Amino acid sequence: MRRAPHENVATVLVDPGRLAELELALVAHDLWVWPVATAPICVDGPRQAFQIRRRLVESQQGRWDCARAWVPVWVSFGESWGHRDGPVTWPARRALYDVLDAFAAHVRYRRGLGGVAPLPLPREQAG
Repeated sequence: MRRAPHENVATVLVDPGRLAELELALVAHDLWVWPVATAPICVDGPRQAFQIRRRLVESQQGRWDCARAWVPVWVSFGESWGHRDGPVTWPARRALYDVLDAFAAHVRYRRGLGGVAPLPLPREQAG
């Protein structure tokens, strides 16, 4: 059985007051922010966002309680990082983690990537 098409993303909880600033910092590295609640691949985005946030916060057993109202986002890798359906290179991960670490007080995430249905690149949405 073949695996459904997917792309690798980081799942991140972001302080809503810093979301725009984080997005600009990531875009400069060809990393794209997708708030789960409004992601084009979600049938019920708000529900999925609630479930992701709850699972992440509860898994940290109180260490991430500050993030209970934060915005869950997926961060995807743009075309400059290579094939979107293949493995993510270490330099791509390093670029992602460097930006997230610069926002450490305003983000919560676990290192590592998950898979979601392919997200359209920003230029694909405009076309």
